[in-house]
Order: sequence, then structure tokens, then C-alpha cells
Amino acid sequence: MTRPLIVGIGGTTRPESGTEKALVQALAAAEAQGAQTRLFGGAFLARLPVYTPSEAPPTPEQNELADAVRQADGVIVASPGYHGSISGLIKNALDSLELLRGDPRPYFQGRPVGCIITADGWQAAGTTLMALRSIIHALRGWPTPFGAALNSTTSLFDDEGRCREPKDAWQLATVADQVMEFARMRAAT
Repeated sequence: MTRPLIVGIGGTTRPESGTEKALVQALAAAEAQGAQTRLFGGAFLARLPVYTPSEAPPTPEQNELADAVRQADGVIVASPGYHGSISGLIKNALDSLELLRGDPRPYFQGRPVGCIITADGWQAAGTTLMALRSIIHALRGWPTPFGAALNSTTSLFDDEGRCREPKDAWQLATVADQVMEFARMRAAT
């Protein structure tokens, strides 16, 4: 494996989204370990049509997301916690991966998937992390052992987009480390 491709899916439609900043930091940590990365942030995800299991041909955006995941060696998904679960924006993006159903490696099969949650309180962070892990299992992915849960009741990032708290930076780096480690192990088999 030369340079693994790590695809990031996440964020919100809000400019300067804390969830997207967290994802960008995790992708930067993967790049520091030699990965090439691709970000599908909130603005891109908002252009995806609402997923329906119809016979309509996929949109260019749906194809772009599916093709990136198809090529990915690992994925990192970042969602805000909304009412105890992942956001509709993130769920719709994951549902759009139904396009990978008939692939030799369907959905997330054989890929490590890191989880990042930003939520307004620890309870929401915990329930949202569990929901995301369940969805990743349903999509045949390997959720990394560690999932980052960031409590957004205080400002998480400084003006340059860096974590204010060392523990939050550590969490994001750990997610990236584990995705990279699993991707390398998979490539060695």
C-alpha cells in the first residue's frame, strides 16, 4: 500500500460547522501518516437528493460519493448529535451508499470506519455514537474500537480551527490512527 485513500463524510450545512472542523482535523491526522484524503462536507452532502429506493438513475453527486467510497481504504464519518441520533444529512449520505450494494465489496465491507460525534452534551454524544456504530455494522463496515465524542456545550475550536482542548485533539487523532492502522492491516492480507 503506497498512500491509502481515506474518505471523510460529515458536517452540517452551517458554515464553520464544528462537526466538519472535527472531520477536517481527523483527515489531517491521516494525511500526516501518509494518507491521501477526500472530504465530503456539509455543503456537498446537502446537494444529495433525499434517498429513495426507486429506479431513477443516480445523480452525479450520488455517483461521486459512491465512487469515492468504492475506492476508499478507510472512511471517517462525522455527525452532529440531533435528538439522540445522527443527523438526517449524514443518514441520507449513508443511505445513498445503497449504490454499492452489488459491488464485489458492497457498502463499507472490508473498510475501517472511524466515528466522530459532536453533540450538545454527553448523553446525546453517547447515544449518537452508538447509533452511528450500528449503521456502520449494517453497512458491513468495521467501526474502529475508539469513537470520538466531543461535547459542544463549549466552543470546541479556536479561530484557526484547532481543538481548544488537548483531549479533543487526542480523540480525533486516535480515530485517524485506528483507521490508518486497520487500512494498512487490510492491505497486508
